[in-house]
Amino acid sequence: MPSDSCPSRHRTVRRLTRVVNVGGVGVGGNNPIRVQSMTTSDTEDVAATVAQAIRLAEAGSEIIRITAPNKAAAAALKQIRQQFRAAGFTQPLVADIHFLPSAAMEAVEHVEKIRVNPGNYADKKKFAVLEYTDAAYAEELERLHAAFTPLVLRAKELGRSLRIGTNHGSLSDRIMNRFGDSPNGMVESALEFIRIAESHGFKDMILSMKSSNPKVMVEAYRLAAARMAEQGMDYPLHLGVTEAGEGEDARIKSAIGIGSLLADGLGDTIRVSLTEDPWLEIPVCKEIVRRAEAFAALGAGSSVKLPADPADPFSFARRETELLVLATNCLAGSGEAPRVIVRSIAGLADWQAAAKEILDAHAAQREVRAEGLLVRLDDGAHAAGLRSLRKALGQAVPSIFVETSLTPADFPFDGSGSRLVVVKAFAAGDAAELKAWGEAIVKHDALLAVDLDGATLAALTKELSAIPAGRLILTSSQPQDGLHATGTYRELVRCADIAQLEAPLWIRATVANAVLIDPGFQSRLIEASILAGGLLVDGYGDFLSCETPTSSAKSLTLAYDILQGARMRQTKTEYVACPSCGRTLFDIQSTTLKIKERTGHLKSVTIAVMGCIVNGPGEMADADFGYVGGAPGKINLYVGKTPVKFNIPQEEAVERLVDLIKEKGRWVDA
Repeated sequence: MPSDSCPSRHRTVRRLTRVVNVGGVGVGGNNPIRVQSMTTSDTEDVAATVAQAIRLAEAGSEIIRITAPNKAAAAALKQIRQQFRAAGFTQPLVADIHFLPSAAMEAVEHVEKIRVNPGNYADKKKFAVLEYTDAAYAEELERLHAAFTPLVLRAKELGRSLRIGTNHGSLSDRIMNRFGDSPNGMVESALEFIRIAESHGFKDMILSMKSSNPKVMVEAYRLAAARMAEQGMDYPLHLGVTEAGEGEDARIKSAIGIGSLLADGLGDTIRVSLTEDPWLEIPVCKEIVRRAEAFAALGAGSSVKLPADPADPFSFARRETELLVLATNCLAGSGEAPRVIVRSIAGLADWQAAAKEILDAHAAQREVRAEGLLVRLDDGAHAAGLRSLRKALGQAVPSIFVETSLTPADFPFDGSGSRLVVVKAFAAGDAAELKAWGEAIVKHDALLAVDLDGATLAALTKELSAIPAGRLILTSSQPQDGLHATGTYRELVRCADIAQLEAPLWIRATVANAVLIDPGFQSRLIEASILAGGLLVDGYGDFLSCETPTSSAKSLTLAYDILQGARMRQTKTEYVACPSCGRTLFDIQSTTLKIKERTGHLKSVTIAVMGCIVNGPGEMADADFGYVGGAPGKINLYVGKTPVKFNIPQEEAVERLVDLIKEKGRWVDA
C-alpha cells in the first residue's frame, strides 16, 4: 500500500492537480471547489430537462449533469443544450453514460463533458464467478481499449473532458474477480481507463470513487490520490457519497465522506446526492465547501509539519484502547460501540431542570439514550446539586461527566448513582495538578477525562502514565494552534501512541472546535459530521458529544445519527436510496417515504431503494433487502445482491417488500 494519502493530516493543504477545463469552468489547480448536481427528469422530455437545468443553474450549480441511458436520450442533449444556452445560461452540461458506447459517441457531440462508469462501459455484468488468467485478463483489456478509444479520440478532437466515475456498486466482473469488491478494485477500475486515454495523449480527465458507505468512499479516494501520486498522475477528484438518501441522514453521510476528504485537501468538485429535488443539493454543497475554505484559511499561515498519526488511511481498523466501566451493562473502549454523551443546557444550580432535560430527551427519542450527561461545576455551592443529580439519574444515565475548575480537595466526589467522570483541562505546566487529580480519582473510584492537545500530552506523559488503566479518557475541546480540530485529535492520538497510552478517545463537537457556526441546525449538523465522521472513519473515537445544538434531544439524535452514518453504530433502519435521474423507473421520492413509513421501526435492517439496476445490485452489498426498478412501473425485490421477486406492480411492491422481510424472519411489529 502507498504511504501518503494527502498533503497533511493536520492542516488543510489542497492537493495540487492539473486544471481540467469543463466548458470554460476550470476544475482543479487553484480553482475554487466546484459544486454540481444532476437533473432527474426524463432526458427525452426536453422541456422538462431544460427547466430543471435552469433551476439548478439559478440555485448555483456550476456544472449540470444529465443522464443519457440510450442513444435517443443522448441525441436529445443537442436541443437541451441549445435551449439552455438560448435562455442565457453558460454552465457546462455533462452526459452521464452507462453501458452504451454508442450513447457516449452521440453525447460527446453535444455537451462539454462525458461521465463514463468504468464498471459497466462496454462491460457485461453477470456477477459470474470466474478466474481470469493473465492472458484472459489481457484480452479483456484489449477489448476495453477498442471500445473506449473512439470516445477518447473524439473528446480530444472536440475539446471535451471526461469523468472516469467509478461506483462501488458497479464494478465489472473482471475487476471483482481480480481485485475484489474493494477500494483497491475501485481505483484499479479507473486506472485501466486512464491508461487507455493517456496512450492517446488525452489528459482532460476527472476521477470519482463513489460509494454509499462513507468508510469505503473515503478509503477509495485516499487510495486513488496516493496511487496517482506514485504514477505521476495529477487528475482532479470529483467527490460524492452516492445513494445517500434523504433528510438529515443523507446530509450527515455526505458531510462525513465529502467534508472529511476536503479537510484533508482532497477534492476539486463535489455533488451531494439526495433523494430530493436536485436544487436542494446545492445549499448543502455550499455549506460543506465553505468549511473546506475555512479549514484552508485556518492553517494558511502555519508552517507546522507533524508526522502522520498511526491510523492506516487505506484500511479501517478501530484504535485499540482499554475498557472503561461506566456501569455493569455499559462499557466503553475499542471493544464496544462508541458511547454518546449529551451536554446539559441547564446548570447544576437547578439540578432538577438538568434531570428533566435529559429524561425528556429520552422520552422524545424513545430508541436512543444518553450514556453520559455533561454538566459544568465551578461553584462548590452546587455540590449538593451534583449529588442529587447523580442519584436521580443513576438508573437512567450510566455516567455524569463534570467539567470543572475546582481543585481535587474542593470537588464533591461523595455521592452515589451515575458513574462520575471528572473533565479537566490541563496545560503543559500542570504536572502537579494532574498528579493530584490522578490520585483523587483512584481514591474515590471515579474516572478522569483530560482535555489537552498532543504537545501537552507529551509534556505530561509521566503523570498520565501513572494513572491506572481503565481510569483515563483523552479529549480536546478546542484546536491546537495551527491545526484544525480533526488534526488536533490526530496529533493527540499520535502523542498517546508514542506514550503508550491506550486511553479511550472522546470526540467533542464543540463551538470552539467548529470553523463556522451559523444559525440553523443544518450548519451545526454539517460541522459535527465533518469532525466526528472524519475521525470515526479513521477508527478513532470511543465517546461522542455534539455540543453545538441548542436542544438536548437534537444533540442526542445527531450523535447517534453520525455514528450510524459512519457505520459505527446502528440504532435505526438504514436506508440506501439513490437520488433519482432520467433512468429512474418509478417515483423514488414518494416511494422512499412510503417504505420508511412501513419499515422505519426495524432498527437492525438495511434497505436499499434503487431507481434502476445501474448501481443497484452492487450498492446493495451492505443491504439486507433491495427495492429496485426493473421496468417502467415494475419492481424487483432483492435479498442482498440476489433478486428473488420479479416484475411486481409498483402499487403492490411496498407491501410485498414487507412480506419478504417477514418471510426472512427480520420483521418485528412496531
